[in-house]
Amino acid sequence: MVDKHRATTRILQVAYPFLAEGGIGAEGTYIGSDVFSGGSFVYDPWVLYQDRVITNPNVLLAGVIGSGKSSTAKALITRSLALGHKAYVPCDPKGEWTAVAEAIGGATIKLGPGLPTRLNPLDAGRQPVTVDADEWTRIVWSRRRALLGTLAESTLGRPLIAVEHTALDLALETASAQVPTPTIPDVVVALFAPDSRHAERAGLKTASLVDDGREVAHAIRRLVHGDLSGMFDGPSTTDFDPALPMVTLDSSWLSSGGDDQALRLTLACASSWLEAAVADPAGGNRFIVYDEGWRVMRDPALLRRMQEQWKLSRAWGVSNILIVHRLSDLAAVGDHGSEARALAEGLLADCSTRIMLRQESDQLARTASLLGLTDVEIATIAKLPKGRALWRLPSRSFVVQLIRHAREVELFDTDARM
Repeated sequence: MVDKHRATTRILQVAYPFLAEGGIGAEGTYIGSDVFSGGSFVYDPWVLYQDRVITNPNVLLAGVIGSGKSSTAKALITRSLALGHKAYVPCDPKGEWTAVAEAIGGATIKLGPGLPTRLNPLDAGRQPVTVDADEWTRIVWSRRRALLGTLAESTLGRPLIAVEHTALDLALETASAQVPTPTIPDVVVALFAPDSRHAERAGLKTASLVDDGREVAHAIRRLVHGDLSGMFDGPSTTDFDPALPMVTLDSSWLSSGGDDQALRLTLACASSWLEAAVADPAGGNRFIVYDEGWRVMRDPALLRRMQEQWKLSRAWGVSNILIVHRLSDLAAVGDHGSEARALAEGLLADCSTRIMLRQESDQLARTASLLGLTDVEIATIAKLPKGRALWRLPSRSFVVQLIRHAREVELFDTDARM
């Protein structure tokens, strides 16, 4: 038997140094209590990045239905507004964020067939004061061209070939020369009826250019005369106010029909429409939330666009939050070794913070493999109660119980119809 010994806490903290984690500081948004230490747990991706605790501000949030992932995301974002951060939800398939945005003085843009709102994804946006005219022209061109390529590849279900890239480039040049702010219908017209001067300047014949761009023209035409008409086929009827604490795009009118491709095209257009405001250095730090992430991750063209935004998160001062049910959702993104799978796993690798709520037992092995979790961490995830999560940072992890105010419980409720 060991003899009894009395000592001060100063001595005991050296004798028993591993009883509790020291925490990650007090700067940030209050989330709840650290289950092991009993202290408060706060989180701010920008503070942690500056302190070199994480290598990027992006976040993965995963949990089965009913585990509390929606409440966790909403609590993190709404509480962060007090620190001056803002949020944008570019695609809200269930309309869950509308009440939250309205409650905090934000705005919701409702988009869908038959609704009056129209967005022109080719809008230039506001020119940052730090960018000169020539550089801004290049940025706007690049953004417009990237979006059109994403829309065409997503609709065609394949990458564009060289002649199609040329046809799309010249069509955008033609449309941009005709009007200061072109729309997608302007580009479609230029694809079906190329300008002979632009064709000749590129050393091409108009007839061959029509043939080269025919499939691309029909693909993009879907947003003009197809099932998505009336949404992205004219000048914008609303503006993005960067001063608002939160802006959401309610796409529940689209998701009610179960058309995931329409959702993906909407996300691509909405992201491009707001990219200028997000990229403005004067816009401040902003969360960008990709809810129901599994529904938009099946498209390689959109994944490439998302990966670019992930890579630019530090330059733009944004924190991308990808919300999924389980890590096996990544396995459904293309075959093993495919470009889509590599892109999806690349998004995961570029999330320094992984918030894992309860996972089903048959998902634990996949989760451990993708995240490099220890046996103890995996055992913890398997039995987490609702609202409790494993917060995994690059070299540390915490088990955190979300603590909500009564008003938050009411506002964040996603079981209202049960």
